[in-house]
Amino acid sequence: MEVKKKEELRLEKNSTLYFAIGLAAILALFYLALEWKTYYPTYDRVAQLEIPDDLTEEVPITIQNLPPPPPPKIQTPPRIEVIEDDLDVKETVIESNEVDQDTEIAEVEDIEVATIDEPEEIPFSVIEDVPVFPGCEGASDKRACFQEKMQKHIRKNFRYPELAQEMGLQGRVNVGFTIQKDGQIGEIWMRGPHKLLEGEAQRIISRLPKMTPGKQRGTAVKVPFAIPITFKLQ
Repeated sequence: MEVKKKEELRLEKNSTLYFAIGLAAILALFYLALEWKTYYPTYDRVAQLEIPDDLTEEVPITIQNLPPPPPPKIQTPPRIEVIEDDLDVKETVIESNEVDQDTEIAEVEDIEVATIDEPEEIPFSVIEDVPVFPGCEGASDKRACFQEKMQKHIRKNFRYPELAQEMGLQGRVNVGFTIQKDGQIGEIWMRGPHKLLEGEAQRIISRLPKMTPGKQRGTAVKVPFAIPITFKLQ
């Protein structure tokens, strides 16, 4: 007896339709894989600069080369001579060194005045005539005007590096420089948590204008100055 299958249960009947549906699904998945886009997260942090109202200088440690001490003087012990009693010995008269009316007074022109060796570098906090920032020539307190102009310069030229923001870098950078004898800015040094922040601090200081050099007893000297610059993310 031959087994007969029902016509509606035969798989071969709709094989073409199933093949078309499977092919369409595979093409759709392949299209989605090609068109899939990945978006990187955005940073909503706000970068800012923190500068205290009272700009306090961090006095750098300076090394002064002092002359070597003079060699000690070796005193020769007195020589004692034994003299016989029967010889006539002339006594030595010790003259007085006290000043009296017969003492001659030296002329002022003949007196040599010792010269005082001033150091070539004097910190900003102790120098007699501080360097003058452009715009502070007529200020009564040139020290306070210098600090105020420094604050304005840092705020005006401050740019938080974008890469530092993405990396979440922040912190305090100690930066110092020297105002040379001709008023130029030189010898810039930085110490901070990362090279990106140190580079930005160096860029700000390198844009400082030429100043009137500081003077000690009327002579132009080098003046070192150090301040902190704080980078902060919110």
